[in-house]
Amino acid sequence: MSTNNSLYPERVLSEISKSRGIELPKTQHKIVIGDSRQMDEVENNTIHLIVTSPPYPMIEIWDDLFKNLGCKTFDDMHNYLSEIWKECKRVLIDGGIACINIGDALRKVDGIFRLYPNHSKIIEKFEGLGFITLPYILWKKPTTKPNAFLGSGFLPTNAYVTLDCEYVLIFRKGDLRRFSPKDPYRYTSYYTKDERDLWFSQIWDIKGIKQESGEIERRVAAYPEEVVYRLIRMFSIVGDTVLDPFLGTGTTTKVAMNLHRNSIGYEIDEKLLKIIKKRINYQERLLEPKSLKIEFILKESRIKKEKYQFPGKT
Repeated sequence: MSTNNSLYPERVLSEISKSRGIELPKTQHKIVIGDSRQMDEVENNTIHLIVTSPPYPMIEIWDDLFKNLGCKTFDDMHNYLSEIWKECKRVLIDGGIACINIGDALRKVDGIFRLYPNHSKIIEKFEGLGFITLPYILWKKPTTKPNAFLGSGFLPTNAYVTLDCEYVLIFRKGDLRRFSPKDPYRYTSYYTKDERDLWFSQIWDIKGIKQESGEIERRVAAYPEEVVYRLIRMFSIVGDTVLDPFLGTGTTTKVAMNLHRNSIGYEIDEKLLKIIKKRINYQERLLEPKSLKIEFILKESRIKKEKYQFPGKT
């Protein structure tokens, strides 16, 4: 059952809020083009939910990005990500949730083929920061090559299991989040029994999205809006602030806008700004000043257009 309905906020949220006599809040959205290792634009303990998908260490399409950031080894890559996880802890409220979409990597290095367990490295880093690890989600991604495997023929024993799932790791900062009794925005944000039963099961079977922007969007590997939609509905309420420290093409910002959440997104690569504006329907959004505000910030820490060319782009 797909619940990613573009009419949801305008139709359902408006109806629910009106029936309860609640006015939906004007939301604020900040898009920062810069390195999220220093999120100076975000105050301590102000973020309610983090939803993000970082570049995956040891996946070839991100090699040049990590190299440009000074990372040479698997551990270097995770140490870089860990600096951002530290910032995430600083900005999250007590009881705030962080959802990290990550896949493991298969790669031959020095002639040896092996698994690079990105998900376990991230769990290790988050627990080292004092986060509580909650049950994770396995996102089963349909493949155009069913039953594909690495190896030769049908003879034991040198073939390898296909990786066709990614993880959505879920962490909490501190104890359970507290709310005022019968918080109106919390009750406005309820999900149905069918949604609860589907979303809180461990296996998600969601189709990937069709890439429409050529090599650069394949590199950032934008994930489906449905994944972000579910996570924001599950772990935040109307009026909360959602952070994505690896904004990519802007999916998290777009969904947060549609669900009447505030948002802050960081993207280090200036080349993606044009795609982000298109993804969030920026020009159309300018006609809605009473319902939301959008701010763009370009920092010196960004990868500037003229300084770095990704593979396949001129």
